[in-house]
Amino acid sequence: MKKLQELPAWQSLWDHFATAKDVHMRELFEQDPQRAERYWLEVGGLKLDYSKNRITDETLKGLIELAKEAGVQERKKAMFAGKKINETENRAVLHVALRNRTNSPIEVDGEDVMPKVNNVLERMGKFAHAVRNGDWLGYTNQVITDVVNIGIGGSDLGPLMMCSALKTFGHPRMRMHFVSNVDGAQLRDTLEKVHPETTLFIIASKTFTTQETLTNANTARQWFLREGSEEDIAKHFVAVSTNKKAVAEFGIDTNHMFEFWDWVGGRYSLWSAIGLPIMLYLGEENFIEMLNGAHLMDQHFYNAPLEQNMPVLLAMIGIWYINYFGGGSHIIAPYDQHLHRLPKFIQQLDMESNGKQVTMDGSPVEHETGPIIWGETGINGQHAFFQLLHQGTHVTPIDLIASLEKRSNLPGHHEILLSNVFAQAEAFMRGKTPDEVREELRAQGMDEAHIEALVPHKTFSGNRPSNLILLNKVNPRNMGSLIALYEHKVFVQGIIWGINSFDQWGVELGKQLAKTILAELNGTVAPQKHDSSTEHLVKLYRRTNCEVDGTCDIFLEEDKKKV
Repeated sequence: MKKLQELPAWQSLWDHFATAKDVHMRELFEQDPQRAERYWLEVGGLKLDYSKNRITDETLKGLIELAKEAGVQERKKAMFAGKKINETENRAVLHVALRNRTNSPIEVDGEDVMPKVNNVLERMGKFAHAVRNGDWLGYTNQVITDVVNIGIGGSDLGPLMMCSALKTFGHPRMRMHFVSNVDGAQLRDTLEKVHPETTLFIIASKTFTTQETLTNANTARQWFLREGSEEDIAKHFVAVSTNKKAVAEFGIDTNHMFEFWDWVGGRYSLWSAIGLPIMLYLGEENFIEMLNGAHLMDQHFYNAPLEQNMPVLLAMIGIWYINYFGGGSHIIAPYDQHLHRLPKFIQQLDMESNGKQVTMDGSPVEHETGPIIWGETGINGQHAFFQLLHQGTHVTPIDLIASLEKRSNLPGHHEILLSNVFAQAEAFMRGKTPDEVREELRAQGMDEAHIEALVPHKTFSGNRPSNLILLNKVNPRNMGSLIALYEHKVFVQGIIWGINSFDQWGVELGKQLAKTILAELNGTVAPQKHDSSTEHLVKLYRRTNCEVDGTCDIFLEEDKKKV
């Protein structure tokens, strides 16, 4: 496989960049009255306006050619066919199978995975129905009112985001809680809100060995046993895992263990049994609608020409900024309070996937890869970090996401919200020239000296890129499409960079070191060899807590030597 720098389109784009980088979007809109209509795409209930980007037809032509030369078409087909494109872990990548609503065969190692997918989905549906309609009762024969999902990373962020986004579709009796932080404060605060006899715990861990998740799960188990019995655990704890032995040892009935597979990556897993909290909250029909929406985007991604392919266009425009303009970050700004968890979800999806420094063959990359993803609800962002976007020195693309449909019956609120979305996109693009500033200040009656002093401060360069993604409404189908859109965007960018978007070895080192340091902090092993800073920190903790542990005598000799 050729390196990115060896592809003809890569160099051609650099030649184009030399002349295109200083072109202002104001000029592009003035020269092309049809620009907004031409740089517009609709897929299902999603609409994309990508006209406010620093691109021309020539730019897009070059970017699409780069996608072709990098093998986007071939790599895409390989993923959908169940090929083991996650080469470092020798795994297929088949989150698309989880929402394969046509049920067409998808094979891994010669086995059609769809029967297993459908079986788990059916079991999830029956369980969710039983809990929601009151057939599933706790140990005191009361209905379940609270669901506590204990997981971390992809086992937490996806379900939490979807349950927040689709709150208006949630069961009126069900209260959803999500615990991921091993800091006991989060679990303690959650347990203070719920009652053992009406609470269902979902322990989400593929291996059922994840340290943070199992620590929280065991603490929740001990809390439950203060009032319930060992045999009652089966009525209040279920598992999303593949480790039957560990699940059974915990006390969970393995009939209430919902499995998923090694070809489901954590950050791509909300469509699987990891989505059980979503189904419990929204119901089976709405969960299926979410899958339908994702499948719609899958079909579009697979079949649409690259030039009219929404994930491909978003990906390649992102490549333009990251690799040519040097834009090292990207903002997600949803203008919808229920989507306030979306930036964090996209953050993991993108940064854990494409935060890589070597290519598929193990050689160092010679270009930038994944950007820093950050964001906040747009309205709050306007009064926090938008100043940097308007007048800072960075090229920072932003995705503005909003719903066309009103989400509340509060008069005037949605119009104010959308007016800000549209205005910010226009302001990013247009900016404000010095002459426009002067005209504005003169109209206010300001003297010329004061005007000239203020002109540089009130001038906006504009030419700041944005994508506007509009949902017809925030519902399960459109949310499914939206998340699938970002999944495929991330995948395409990984192809361009020649990296593996589906492993995450960088997460492992810290975990490995933490095991050793934990034993030192607990006093179960003698101090180990570290750098001087880490050794100092370990000793500081031990000395601070030695009275509680009854181990202060170990420091006496050390203190005597210092004296």
